[in-house]
This record gives sequence, structure tokens and C-alpha cells, in this order.
Amino acid sequence: MEYINLTLDEERALYAVSDSSVVNCRFDGPLDGESALKEARKINVRDSFFNLRYPLWHVVDSEIHGCKMTESCRAPLWYDRNLLIEGCEINGTKALRECDSIILKNSSAKSAEFIWKCRGLEIDNLVVEESEYPFFEVDSAKISNLKMKGKYSFQYCSDVSISGSILDTKDAFWHTKNMQVRDSVIKGEYLAWYSENLTLTNCRIIGTQPFCYCKNLVLENCTMENCDLAFERSSVRAKISGRIDSVKNPLSGRIEADSIGEIIMEDSFVDPSRTEIIS
Repeated sequence: MEYINLTLDEERALYAVSDSSVVNCRFDGPLDGESALKEARKINVRDSFFNLRYPLWHVVDSEIHGCKMTESCRAPLWYDRNLLIEGCEINGTKALRECDSIILKNSSAKSAEFIWKCRGLEIDNLVVEESEYPFFEVDSAKISNLKMKGKYSFQYCSDVSISGSILDTKDAFWHTKNMQVRDSVIKGEYLAWYSENLTLTNCRIIGTQPFCYCKNLVLENCTMENCDLAFERSSVRAKISGRIDSVKNPLSGRIEADSIGEIIMEDSFVDPSRTEIIS
């Protein structure tokens, strides 16, 4: 079945369609219908415009190409499985929640609470223009070429790898487990507090008070800019090119840098003999 050049505003306008193409359609209009493609299976949606709520819930084994979801397209993608999303503009708040096995490529997003509680993600060449709490409780994701501006990103995530990305974000990576970040820039305050098994390689790290209360933190060939009071109460193995402004009360491990502005070790809080510091 093909649906071409249609304007649809009824509630559940194409409910549970399967083995169908939806091409150059507009989900918009005075009826303010919602859930247009809910429960769809094996559909190919192309070059379509979404301006109504909840259009793509419980969609399985489908592809979405070249589509625009406006700010009025609230919660556009929930409970979906096995989707390819490519060349799309995603502006609706709370986009992508409780989804599994999603490939997201060559797209942009401006969405509060973007990508929550999703599993099995592959993301490449994505621009997140603005978001609050993006990538919350994501489990198992491979992310490359992400350019993001937002707050409180990647909290409570596990088994996530990030490469070749630029992240302008504060409070990133809190309470994460088993994350790897390579060849990336991370700018923001209070990076990665309470993380476990976080490894950063060839990264540029910018911002105050990073890496506190971490377990098994590893930094390999990274640089740190405007990073003061780093590594408080953390177990850490770090090799830094250049300067660290200050280090405060690490729990254990080895910290090596070309220079360290100040080393603060308070015997009442930590045992200084458990951390080797070289500068």
C-alpha cells in the first residue's frame, strides 16, 4: 500500500498499517489528531511533515527518511523497535523514549529530554542543537560524530562508546558505567561525577571540578583546560598532556601531568600514600 501526497489530521489516521510506503505526507490540520502511525509495521516513511502529537509509537521494523518533526510534534517516537532514522529534523520534545535497536544518522534534533531509556543505539553524524537531560539511562550505544549542546547529558548510562564528538554540556556522564570516549572534546562543569569504569582517550576536557567520586577512572593522552579541584575522592589512572590547575583529595591511583598548579591532600579525608602524583 502507498500513501502519497496526503494531508491527515484524524486521530490514528494510519493506525497499524503494515508493508506500506508513506511519501510526502503532512500530518497536520485543524482536527489536531494524534497517534497517526501508531502500531505500524514494516513501513517506509519519506519526506513527510509531522506537526501533531505521538505519531510514531510502537512502530517496528521500519525506516524514516528526510522527515521533519516540529516543536508541536510532542513525544514523536516511543516504544519503537528496529528503526532506521536518516536525514531527519527532530524538534518535538521527549523524542525517542523506551526504544530498542535504533539507527539514527545524518540528522538534527532540538528536543528536551531527548533519547531516554533506550537500548541498542547506533548514532552517526547527529547535531543536537539544544536539549536538557539528553541521553538519559541509555544502555548499549555506539555514537560517533555527535555535536551536542545541552545540559545534564548521558546520566545513568551504561556500555556506551563515543568517538569523534564535540559535547558542550554540564554535569555529563554522572552515574555512568562502562563508558568509553575517544578523540572528542567535552566542555562543561562537574564532568563524570559518580561514574564507574569510565575511560577517556585522546580527549580535550574543559571545565571546573571534573571527575569527582569516580571508580576506576582512566584518562589516556588527554588535555585538561580550566580544570581545578579535579579527581576528588576518585580512584584514577591519568596521563595528561599539559597542565592540571589543581588536584584535590584523590583516593588512589596514579596522576601524571606536565604540570599541576596545586595539589591538595587532606589527611583527614584521604591517605596520600595511596595516590602517586607526578608532574
